[in-house]
Amino acid sequence: MEDPGVRELDELLRGLRPERRPGEYVVVSTTSESTLPALATVVEDEGTTLVLERHHADAFRLEHTATFAWITLTVHSSLEAVGLTAAVSRALAAQGIPCNVLAGFHHDHLLVPFDRADDALAVLEGLSTAGRA
Repeated sequence: MEDPGVRELDELLRGLRPERRPGEYVVVSTTSESTLPALATVVEDEGTTLVLERHHADAFRLEHTATFAWITLTVHSSLEAVGLTAAVSRALAAQGIPCNVLAGFHHDHLLVPFDRADDALAVLEGLSTAGRA
């Protein structure tokens, strides 16, 4: 199957179109089998990382250290694209906004501190506008 995503960095930046998912999200780690309603899962040697809606984590009394907003870059990025993660993280870092990236087959997703979500969206929209100039 051929990867239909965009590979050219300028085209990716022009098409970022960041969208914020409603809700609050947390990242937790577990070493046991989980049937929790995870939206993303990463299996590591130390345990399994789960991204959950905060209300689910709270309902199961799972400890978490921070609350995040979830932003999707709606451009269909190729898994072989070069530079998108670097450009996005560099722009956010310049404004002191931490970012954790999840790469899906069709889109990249960002977890940013919940209280900085509007700032992050403004940075990303500016990056996209600059790419369109």
